[in-house]
Amino acid sequence: MLEIVPVLDLMNSVAVSGKSGNRETYTPLQTIYASSTNPLEIAKGLKLAGAKEMYIADLDFIERNGKHNVFEVKEVNTILPVIIDIGVDNLKTFEFMLDFAYKIIVATETLESIEELEKIFEKYPKERIIVSVDVKDNKLHTKNMDINLQEFKEVLKRIQPNEIILLDISSVGTGKGYNKALLEEFSDFKDQIILGGGITKDEIDEINELGIKKALVGTALHKGEVKINPFI
Repeated sequence: MLEIVPVLDLMNSVAVSGKSGNRETYTPLQTIYASSTNPLEIAKGLKLAGAKEMYIADLDFIERNGKHNVFEVKEVNTILPVIIDIGVDNLKTFEFMLDFAYKIIVATETLESIEELEKIFEKYPKERIIVSVDVKDNKLHTKNMDINLQEFKEVLKRIQPNEIILLDISSVGTGKGYNKALLEEFSDFKDQIILGGGITKDEIDEINELGIKKALVGTALHKGEVKINPFI
């Protein structure tokens, strides 16, 4: 059964929303799960609705703009286990976040090198690590590595993460639907995939029937178009 994992983006200690990863255009989040943009209040509402864990992106930390939201994340983690994206670039950044969240995302967008990814997997249990395959315009999205999607798939086959986020950044917040071609390309990893990027209410049954175990849903969930437990 498909599990819906709520998505929350944090900036300046409050929840925000936006499209296609254009972080400079993000605005305060309006959600049916709380009457404010306070992440703790939203987490409480999500837990009451049946959420088992939640994905948080600390946009300030990712941008390295001198700010962060890690203490808010730590508070939320006492309500719901947090899968956190802080823009991990190396082992040191990964280790910093272990005391603040349940699982730490290592995303291709910010990762320094494959060597740093391997160091993380050598030192820490797979239960604490999620690899995020970030894709933009159908290409692997990475700021620091000279590697394509096919080459990174070979890396994944070698290290065998427990969970792999497959995220089409171009689709985030758009409601245009998930990237079907991308999911097909990663069919070998079906049991490990957490699917994200533009998922709509009409696709939930389809994704469930494909055997995907988890899906990241932000915009459609906060609007009330997709339920935490869509099959009840």
